[in-house]
Amino acid sequence: MKLLIQNGTIVDPAGGISGQKDLLLDNGVITMIGDHLSDTTAQVIDAAGLHVSAGLIDMHVHLRDPGLTHKEDILTGSEAAAHGGFTTIACMPNTKPVMDNPDTVAYVKKRAQHNCGVHVLPIGAVSIGERGEQRTNFKDLKAAGVVALSDDGMPIMNANLMRDALLRGNRRGLTVLSHCEDDTMVHGRGVNEGRVSRALGMPGRPAIAEELMVMRDAMLAEETRTAVHICHVSTAGSVNIIRQFKRKGVRITCETCPQYFILTHEEILRQGTMAKVNPPLRATKDRDAILAAVKDGTIDCLVTDHAPHSAEEKALPLVAAPAGMVGLETALALNLTYLYHAGVLPLEEVIAKMTLRPAEVLGLGGSVGMLALGAPADVTIFDVNEEWTVDPSDFRSKGRNTPFAGMQVKGRVRYTIADGKIIYKA
Repeated sequence: MKLLIQNGTIVDPAGGISGQKDLLLDNGVITMIGDHLSDTTAQVIDAAGLHVSAGLIDMHVHLRDPGLTHKEDILTGSEAAAHGGFTTIACMPNTKPVMDNPDTVAYVKKRAQHNCGVHVLPIGAVSIGERGEQRTNFKDLKAAGVVALSDDGMPIMNANLMRDALLRGNRRGLTVLSHCEDDTMVHGRGVNEGRVSRALGMPGRPAIAEELMVMRDAMLAEETRTAVHICHVSTAGSVNIIRQFKRKGVRITCETCPQYFILTHEEILRQGTMAKVNPPLRATKDRDAILAAVKDGTIDCLVTDHAPHSAEEKALPLVAAPAGMVGLETALALNLTYLYHAGVLPLEEVIAKMTLRPAEVLGLGGSVGMLALGAPADVTIFDVNEEWTVDPSDFRSKGRNTPFAGMQVKGRVRYTIADGKIIYKA
């Protein structure tokens, strides 16, 4: 079936098209871009007053499937993604069993065939069982369909293993996504080290634990001349290190999440476990540094680190409750509210960090993340000015764990289109 999107304002960071244009989608690709297009055989979407971009891409999502489906599963996670405007999501390997073998990758891909239409891209584990001891078979994982490698929330403490992963992964076209923390400094500590941890009488999670590992991985990428991607950057020191190595020409990219440029660790005192994330919310100086790094381009990608947990788990005491928050259904609105409407970034740059840049880091190719002739017919249509209140009871995700509940935001998804098919309509 053909789909004709008329009268929308195009947001295309790749620079190919701009202004008010029509798009014709046919057989899973964009076949025409122009003014006043018509096709009597196509379903028409009137996007007047709305913005049209390539489908959003989230390269850091936890779908909890297999093994942890009381928190989320591939079907509900995909519905949440579509609700949030995402047409492509890359899922982390910290499942049960861990996604460290072709069989588990095959399970994820098969389950995703029955979802609402969101593209689900598996990320394979660097080490068997994410234990940081023995490397997985990158060749077999690549053949099975993984798009990147990561031990996710388990820091790779063995520098030789990390170096080997960078070398072997890059040869296979698989970027290593690194969770940077020195585990010996943070194990069992859920709150940023500082005023809040002292007020609570809890041992803190120091910023230097992240920065030491960012420096190590940046140095390894420089020495091996390989690419490395730093996950969910949260400290001022980390962005300074990444900025310096980028200036030297090292192939280092990074991401952050809305919580790290909006909230501080003070939120723990107000919301308790709902504000417990990993890495933790930091001090004001870190929040401000993250925002500056988003603005100057040091931070390449905006992701969610979507991490659903059950209400029972989040109701545990602060020390025992799991870290993480859901984010697929609030990310675009939060990014628009605190970056675009706040005057930090132009709209094209916000969208670039949610489409084109993640596609580049993952090596997706084929004009993914762009609006161009022949590009995939993955499109997000949104109202940049619509105001609404975050209400977790409206989420498609099984998870309701967000510190943004009740917040007024500006910007809302109206349509999500994958492979030329409407998979969400407001």
